[in-house]
Amino acid sequence: MTKFVLRRVLLMIPILLGVTLLIFILRAVTPGDPVDSLLSQNATPEQRAELREELGLNDPLVIQFFRYVKDVFTGDLGLSYSTRQPVLGEILGRFPYTLIICFGAVTIGLLLGLPLGVFSALKQYTWVDSTILVLSMLFAACPGFVLALVLITIFSVNLGWLPAVGLASNLGYILPMVTIGVSSLSRYTRITRSSFLEVIRQDYIRTARAKGQTEGKIIIRHAFRNAFIPVASSIGIQIGHQLGGALIVETVFGIPGIGKYIGDAITARNFPSVQGGVLFLAFVFTLINLLVDLSFVWINPRLKSSFVYESESREKRILRKGAREER
Repeated sequence: MTKFVLRRVLLMIPILLGVTLLIFILRAVTPGDPVDSLLSQNATPEQRAELREELGLNDPLVIQFFRYVKDVFTGDLGLSYSTRQPVLGEILGRFPYTLIICFGAVTIGLLLGLPLGVFSALKQYTWVDSTILVLSMLFAACPGFVLALVLITIFSVNLGWLPAVGLASNLGYILPMVTIGVSSLSRYTRITRSSFLEVIRQDYIRTARAKGQTEGKIIIRHAFRNAFIPVASSIGIQIGHQLGGALIVETVFGIPGIGKYIGDAITARNFPSVQGGVLFLAFVFTLINLLVDLSFVWINPRLKSSFVYESESREKRILRKGAREER
């Protein structure tokens, strides 16, 4: 298990390097100059040239890339063009807002998607099953910003129950959580349904029914744990989608999270903030996926042997390859 974790941690390095390279390529082809956002239109050419030199924009893109990678390995994500403050400090100050919204959205998606998926599987090919699938697809097809505006109109403007923007109180988290959580409802429902249909056809389910156990006990004690494994594997992917969706939702609701931070930085051509924000989200995404994989052992302890077997098999392949090269 330890070898599996170490190998996954080492795999984060090429992933983050690839993300950084992609950001620099997009930065090179994106129109606009950050100097135009930082200086007024009355700035002299000398002032513009001096600022470009100060920001390191006159260096070739390759040199900027390797300098940035070297700084990242020391924990330095650069200075924000707008505030001249460390990007990492600004991101860490905003990250709790994004984290609360994303995990709240995951909770909402699971609390709604799991029961709907199980109920749809138990009522397969009935009008209930068809209704649940159609509604879940409608929620999946609805863009996040459209749903956000609809929720604001209903619960903030018409009913006045929840704040439309900002975090004046904890009630401000509800609409962003619901907006992002509903978008993941469809995936959780469909995965739970297909996984549950496969599990309830297994021999051990038939054996449990033959022993006279109640249907509720069979579902909770025997079927649900095994059916939840594919759902757990999709949680990491969904969190990645929700972190990306938070950029739009946080902007609509005025939440001071990383999504709004990156959106404002893109508008201002604040490249260090954009690079640092995307790289930080990529790191969080890969780390969450690792934790999700490790959670499989808690859900089903028998899966621990598969992680050990995977690590041992890889070592044996390396040893066999070395032995062939020596011969």
